[in-house]
Amino acid sequence: MKVLKEVLGIDVAQKELVVTLGKMQEDLTIELYAHKVFKNNANGHEALLKWTEKLSSKLVKVQFVMEATGVYHEKFAYFLKEKECDVSIVLPNKISNYIRTLEIKTVNDKTCSQAISTFGLERKLDLWQRPKATFKNLQQLTRERSQIVTERAMVKNQMHAERSEAYPNPGSIARMESRIKFLNQQEKEIKLEISVEIKKDSELKKEIENICTIPGVGELTAVTVLAETNGFELIRNKKQLVSYAGLDVREKQSGTSVKGKSRISKKGNKNLRRSMHLPSLSAVKKIPQFSHLYIRLVQKSGIKMKGLVAVQRKLLELIYIIYKGKTVFEKDYELKKESSFCKPLLFRN
Repeated sequence: MKVLKEVLGIDVAQKELVVTLGKMQEDLTIELYAHKVFKNNANGHEALLKWTEKLSSKLVKVQFVMEATGVYHEKFAYFLKEKECDVSIVLPNKISNYIRTLEIKTVNDKTCSQAISTFGLERKLDLWQRPKATFKNLQQLTRERSQIVTERAMVKNQMHAERSEAYPNPGSIARMESRIKFLNQQEKEIKLEISVEIKKDSELKKEIENICTIPGVGELTAVTVLAETNGFELIRNKKQLVSYAGLDVREKQSGTSVKGKSRISKKGNKNLRRSMHLPSLSAVKKIPQFSHLYIRLVQKSGIKMKGLVAVQRKLLELIYIIYKGKTVFEKDYELKKESSFCKPLLFRN
């Protein structure tokens, strides 16, 4: 019988790769016919690829499907792209939700790899594209800076608590001040490296300048958004972008008895979501449309964070539109639109 599709489902761990090879036949039946465990290192990657080539039917190209497991999947994904393989990387929450629909009583590495393989056979998945070197470098730098900012806030809180003691320890305070000074210096070095990296690419520099025309959005925010999305490489629309950031609203209602609170999913890129917080505070004050949105939602719900999250979502969509349209933000657009009765567009070229 003709084989329509073949998928290798990979459950990635720090030290091993648990894989299941499956195929979909012409009558749409799915068969999982091979399973093995390989080490998650260079030798293991080579052995896995040879094993797959040996067992696969060679009638269709095998698609490699894996979860985005921290950073442990990255080396293998890069290896497969170098070998010109088709790779799809799926968010863990999609796989976990899919597993709940299956009759699996025992969840372990083997059953997870089987579920990933079945998921890949049933769904049409986007192929993963290797991030551009510039975006990858910027992603590493912005994430490092974020960690430094978090650590510095923690040390400042500790120092405040120490100084509030009845008898503060001078030595402890001195060491905390030294750590803060050290972290400040590291942050300056990272910002300098980011500036140097941006200057290497004149097109990227121009795109960041366009994004920074949005009130409240600075260079670091623009760089973080582009780095975390790989320049919106696989983002097809605003809805997909919002979901990727975990800012999509989840609601649970059924009849009259079940009415859960609406809340954001948070099932997405936390670095992207975090980068929107401070700019949204500024955008509420500087952009009239966002101010009206914020006030309306706060008056309706009485929850300030709900209004702020809505602004974060709109602000992220705005960055996406400006980047894709290669244009700049126009603050007085709404007034011009009302006066000219033109077709709604948020920006000018």
